[in-house]
Parts: sequence; structure tokens; C-alpha cells
Amino acid sequence: MPGLLRTIASRAAPVLRGQTVTQTANLYTRPAKEKIGVLETTIAMGFFTVAILGPSGWVLAHLEDYKKKE
Repeated sequence: MPGLLRTIASRAAPVLRGQTVTQTANLYTRPAKEKIGVLETTIAMGFFTVAILGPSGWVLAHLEDYKKKE
């Protein structure tokens, strides 16, 4: 019985799915047009750090306020 179900499923699956969309990635293998300097890299890393760690730091700093039931 499982073999029969597997056969039916393998034949019915493509029909039920319909047309599948093939996605391709756009990859470029050339070097960058402009080099990014140390200052730009440092600023970008600083912004990412603040954006990721800032909210969690805020919550941890105010954890006692959140524990209070008012």
C-alpha cells in the first residue's frame, strides 16, 4: 500500500504544484567600483552595533522597571 501511495503522490505532485518559478541570483564577479575607506567602515560598523545592541541594552538597563507591577 505505501508503494501505491508513493506512486500516486509522485505523479500528482507536479500537477498540483502547477508552474514553478525558477529564481536565479544576480552575481557580479568584478571588483568594486570604489574602495570603501576605513572611516566609512568604522561609521557603518558603529551604526550596526548601535542598531543591534542598543534596544537589548535598553531593555537590560531598565529590567527592574519592567518587573514592577503597577
